[in-house]
Amino acid sequence: MKHDGFFRKHPVFTGEELARHLSSRGEVGGRAQEALLAYHQKTGRVVRVRHGLYTVIPPGADANSYSVDPFLVAAKLTKDAVLSHHTALELYGRAYSVQEYFTYSASRPLRPLTFRSHVFQGASFPQALRRAGKESFGVSTTERAGMVLRVTSLERTMVDVLDRPDLSGSWEEIWRSLESVEFFDLDKVVEYAFLLGNATTGAKVGFFLQQHRDPLMVEDRHLKALHDLRPRQPHYLNRSKRKSGRLVPEWNLMVPREVYERVWGRCCEGSWSSRAARL
Repeated sequence: MKHDGFFRKHPVFTGEELARHLSSRGEVGGRAQEALLAYHQKTGRVVRVRHGLYTVIPPGADANSYSVDPFLVAAKLTKDAVLSHHTALELYGRAYSVQEYFTYSASRPLRPLTFRSHVFQGASFPQALRRAGKESFGVSTTERAGMVLRVTSLERTMVDVLDRPDLSGSWEEIWRSLESVEFFDLDKVVEYAFLLGNATTGAKVGFFLQQHRDPLMVEDRHLKALHDLRPRQPHYLNRSKRKSGRLVPEWNLMVPREVYERVWGRCCEGSWSSRAARL
């Protein structure tokens, strides 16, 4: 088939990408695109994810049961989509457990979308980044199935999951996932925390680093910088779900007991690898 090369290189593609491909071959006009899509959807080679977004089904595979790579879908939901939060941890193979939801950040994220049992949820880039024009701070690229995906770095991801725990699972999930990372560029962690400028988030990052000072080789200067950012009054670890716990005066944080004591690690130390994210 004359368009097989495009399908191989674009396992998930947008209508705009297909239009550019057709234009490069001299096939211009909306009708040419509509006819091509209609034909391949009828034959089961292409499946519509949402308006303007499609996925390719390999020859011989069942269009109704073929497992579409959700990371590729999430990365294409908007032009500026960046895989983030728990989904970034999964992509890096550092998530404690696999989730059925996939999170991306964007300037104008779409409403939640369900496709093939996966839920795709978007988060707006933090206002502080938008004001500074630094939405791409700590964003890197990686290749998957021949596609280039944008994903937050481990350093930005650490801060993001602590900043938005509602997008990242339980505190056990967050703590165990971050604890599986052997190295962070802590200067970048602190820089990003200051870029966000959220006192509570800065305190949460500081508390986590202090708890893991030895394995992460945290220096006094990192903790001091974050300590200066902390809130002046006690704040809850998760302000939307105020749960009683232990006040950590140094960071002005009310921390749930299971997080402060890391009770889950007593009986299940090292078990995260058995539940590592999909690669």
